[in-house]
Amino acid sequence: MSFTNLPILLILALSVIGNNNTVAIAAAALLLLKLLGLTSWLGQVETHGITLGVIILTAGVLAPLASGKVDLMSFANTFKSPTGLIAISVGFAVAWIAGRGVSFMQASPEVVTAIMAGTLIGVCFFKGLAVGPLIAGGVVALLAGLFRL
Repeated sequence: MSFTNLPILLILALSVIGNNNTVAIAAAALLLLKLLGLTSWLGQVETHGITLGVIILTAGVLAPLASGKVDLMSFANTFKSPTGLIAISVGFAVAWIAGRGVSFMQASPEVVTAIMAGTLIGVCFFKGLAVGPLIAGGVVALLAGLFRL
């Protein structure tokens, strides 16, 4: 008896129990690819999935600019308000940290399982979002470097 599908089934079950459709759809899609014998596609998802996901996420965030819901004046005003300046600073910091996370997770794939476990707990039981792994990887990389682990 093979238990190779057990981890993804467990993630699927937890995401359904935690009512997180995003993780459930992702897990179900990966499981379906595997069960249909399309395992070569899993490599493509692994190689290009983060980039494609970031592109889609970024497009969703930029959509109000493209649709005209945010005009040039209100965009410029974000640089003048305290909240806007904090948002710019936090955005910069999080982007920089997430960038460290990608390279760290590629260099230390064993840590990805632990990051995903923490992300799933946050997503399924604390109403978080599954965008955390890149940032979590960056924080782990920073802390590992700080403590020289």
